[in-house]
Amino acid sequence: MTNSATGPLPASVLEALGRYDTPTICNAMEIVAPERRLIGYTTKPLVCPFPDLPPIVGYARTVAIRSVLKSSLPAEEQSRRRIDYYEYVGTGHGPRISVIQDIDGPDVGYGAFWGEVQSNVHKALGCLGVITDGSIRDIPQWAPGFQALAGSIGPSHAWVHAESFGGEVRVAGMTVKSDDLIHADRHGAIVIPLDVAAKLPEAAELCGRRETPILEIARSPDFSLEKLKAALKRSAEIH
Repeated sequence: MTNSATGPLPASVLEALGRYDTPTICNAMEIVAPERRLIGYTTKPLVCPFPDLPPIVGYARTVAIRSVLKSSLPAEEQSRRRIDYYEYVGTGHGPRISVIQDIDGPDVGYGAFWGEVQSNVHKALGCLGVITDGSIRDIPQWAPGFQALAGSIGPSHAWVHAESFGGEVRVAGMTVKSDDLIHADRHGAIVIPLDVAAKLPEAAELCGRRETPILEIARSPDFSLEKLKAALKRSAEIH
């Protein structure tokens, strides 16, 4: 059973953001928050086994994992920590997205935290998907509709365990704090500052209007360089 507190943004804003793919949200961010043009999104490639799933928008649940080294905690403490972790994941602003950094350094992805069990458990806890630089497995048995962006796909979980949770993590070049608003799809993910989130749908529509005259001529059998120049001029005049 999960406990989803009322988020800092209306659900209608998250629903509106979910109508656009992540590249379009990145384009819109260039309009509403140009100072973030070089930060706040994934910059390294991630594997997406479910590319046809729609974009996900939710609040981050951050975790650091490792798998090369066995946990030093006694079994009883490990069990308690696991319950604490699930309570963290299953409470707070919803919907949620799990963002997991693998801290095994050169051995990142050595063991998979994510598979059939964790995808189904996290879905039940109110998560929409996971973004991790670690590995995942059990692709055919994965929870239906649960999105995944991962550093790799592998067969074993080795000694994988949650080392810490609730702190700042960095995944594929994107720095994330607990409760950050995340937008993600097959292309990658981006952190959306809460103070600009409501402005993004309008900015995304503006981006689309600016692209329309260029795409129309580029796809036209009557394409010419002169017509492209004219289309670029019309695009620049759209505000």
